[in-house]
Amino acid sequence: MAKAFLGLALWLCVSLSVLAASPAKKQPGWAELSPEQQQILAPLARRWDTMTSRRKAMWLGIAKKYPAMPPEEQAKVQRRMQRWVKLSPEERRTVRESYKKIQQLPPDRKQTLRQEWDEYTSLPEEERRKLDSGKAPGTSRKAAPKATAPKPPPPAAPPPSSPPPGN
Repeated sequence: MAKAFLGLALWLCVSLSVLAASPAKKQPGWAELSPEQQQILAPLARRWDTMTSRRKAMWLGIAKKYPAMPPEEQAKVQRRMQRWVKLSPEERRTVRESYKKIQQLPPDRKQTLRQEWDEYTSLPEEERRKLDSGKAPGTSRKAAPKATAPKPPPPAAPPPSSPPPGN
């Protein structure tokens, strides 16, 4: 799941560059999109009218570039949109936070992450599943220790009712 979040975050890094050049203006509702835009952005149809103008601008930028993309890239965009809409609001928030963190990394670290992601995505599906579950050779996913409440200190010895003998 973490790899999927990283992938979505990296994808957002690339995709959101469209926003840097786009002014924040009111974006069209779903009914106002062209048939071509609706076809490209179909996975987002149910959520479109609740999206912010910035998010709509990002997706419209992707839709604008979509016809020029090779078929493999188009298929990838469709898969990612479908995955995105299946995420819960909390998962989308996590992806956005990851994106923000990645944006703050130095360029060399971003490049390293991108290379690692490319290596991961080039693996066969079965190998990726093994890595995700921690069952691949050389990986171990230890469960985080369960959070437990601190144990109370042992009760103090009761004060002596009389002085010890010999005093």
